[in-house]
Amino acid sequence: MSVRVQVEPALLRWAVERAGWSAAVIAKRAPHFGAWLSGNVRPTLKQLENFANATHTPIGLLFLPNPPDEPVPIPDMRTMGNRSVTRPSVDLLDTIYSCQSRQDWYRDYARTHGYPDVAFVGTARVSDNPQDVAARMRSELSFEIEERTPFASWKEALRGLIDRIESTGVLVMVNGIVGVDTHRKLNPQEFRGFALADKIAPLIFVNGADTKAAQIFTMVHELAHVVLGESALSDAALAKQADNDAELWCNRVAAEVLVPLADLRREYRGDPTVAELSRLARRYRVSKLVVLKRIYDAGFLLWDDYQQRYAAELSRIMALLKAGEASSGGDFYNVHPLRLSRQFARAVITDTLEGGTQFRDAYHLLGTKKHQTFQNLVEKIGAA
Repeated sequence: MSVRVQVEPALLRWAVERAGWSAAVIAKRAPHFGAWLSGNVRPTLKQLENFANATHTPIGLLFLPNPPDEPVPIPDMRTMGNRSVTRPSVDLLDTIYSCQSRQDWYRDYARTHGYPDVAFVGTARVSDNPQDVAARMRSELSFEIEERTPFASWKEALRGLIDRIESTGVLVMVNGIVGVDTHRKLNPQEFRGFALADKIAPLIFVNGADTKAAQIFTMVHELAHVVLGESALSDAALAKQADNDAELWCNRVAAEVLVPLADLRREYRGDPTVAELSRLARRYRVSKLVVLKRIYDAGFLLWDDYQQRYAAELSRIMALLKAGEASSGGDFYNVHPLRLSRQFARAVITDTLEGGTQFRDAYHLLGTKKHQTFQNLVEKIGAA
């Protein structure tokens, strides 16, 4: 006889809410959910185990009298009208926890191998002039306008920027799913990125489910948080006016790093036509969305006009994505190092081959279960 268990309805509702399940998903994946809520039927232990696995909920939490409080474990800068954002999803929480775990490992590795602190972490304050800070960042990253010429497009510039940020000692992870689970796609409307500040192992995570145009801005925005020496979960939205002082400052720094305002004022020809936006996008190796933002910042567009033009360009980009004209991700061994951070993956591989990290721990850190996958990553990434 199947054992049936008592579960508080509030816990069941909490589990589906944090998993982001719609009514349609609930009906498909938990057809007895309504009966469980009403108390007419209790779930069997096996049913509850399946429900816990499907909603990515530790089953022990479902036996609590009330839903647990699960705050975001880093400062949450995602505000609207000075109101904090609603309960974080399990996908967001699992992503942050995973990055924190990898950061902890890398910090120990860096200390063991005598790595120096990353020099620019915590060197700025919100009271500092964003233009001055941006100039220092461009210099540190060798990302001046003339140094972007080798990049054929802003998409190549994004990859190049990742390499240059990692060369300073900052781990950069770009992923649009939770780990390697393609069924758990991250939601850009919930968050665009976050920074885990640390003197020796700073980490930036960028939501890879967002458009490439947004990713390059988010990356520099999160790097600005690292320069402030603070961890943060961010919106980093180009078309929104930030409510938080630190978010506003990081937005200004990121925009100035990518498109220096003084240069734009010299270069801009006075009419934001498609041709003009394309020309400026090629010059700065950024998207047209970033160019539009800087034209607005320079005072050449009013807010409503900027919003309309931004929405139109974003719609065009999204249409391309839906039509399949943009990259869908590509080969696993090309994409996965970007998800992990090449610097982090290379360190794990090297330490494992040298005997410092056990293979089972390396598999967990690298998000793989098979030794052959590990070997393929060794060949793709190499070892220091």
